[in-house]
Amino acid sequence: MGLSDLDSFCYIDAESTALLQKAVESFSLSARAAHRCLRVARTIADLAGAEMIALEHVAEAVQYQTLERRG
Repeated sequence: MGLSDLDSFCYIDAESTALLQKAVESFSLSARAAHRCLRVARTIADLAGAEMIALEHVAEAVQYQTLERRG
């Protein structure tokens, strides 16, 4: 999924956007890492059978991103 596809396929609500923004600030995530979180959140939502990306999907994706940075 390219950058241009994020707006179409990775829509998140205001609460999820705020969580992602806080993660970007707290963990000094790059724009590329934030986009990766969105793509992972979309995958998590797909695996859960959810049409929309929910807050818990974004939270899980952020957790994976922060674990990756530690390892």
